[in-house]
Amino acid sequence: MKLLTGVIATAILAGSAFYTAPASANDRLAVTICEYIAANDKNRLRKTLRSARIKLRDVSDSVQCNGNNLVRHAVASQAVDTGEYIIKSLPKSALEDGADLNWATSNGYGDSPLIAVLKERAGL
Repeated sequence: MKLLTGVIATAILAGSAFYTAPASANDRLAVTICEYIAANDKNRLRKTLRSARIKLRDVSDSVQCNGNNLVRHAVASQAVDTGEYIIKSLPKSALEDGADLNWATSNGYGDSPLIAVLKERAGL
């Protein structure tokens, strides 16, 4: 009896050691969004958002790419096309505080073409 209990306990421990939690669909979607922004692939980004039936403005606060929001990730990745798409898709109220603009200029991205788009959209 002790042998059977020991075998079962060993099997459970061995099985649980190799178990990893599956990634959720939301995590995969966020990674895909970040990858398309970094690759400056606006068409695939739009297609992914459309197939997931979500709007960029709905996920812009929750998706982080390398610790940055979507606008900052586009600026850091020098993704002009996707950056313009993101900036134009966000509400003006999300950009009016100038936080993304201040971040870009203080981190050495002041010469990015997206700075002009940010200023125009935010009304700064």
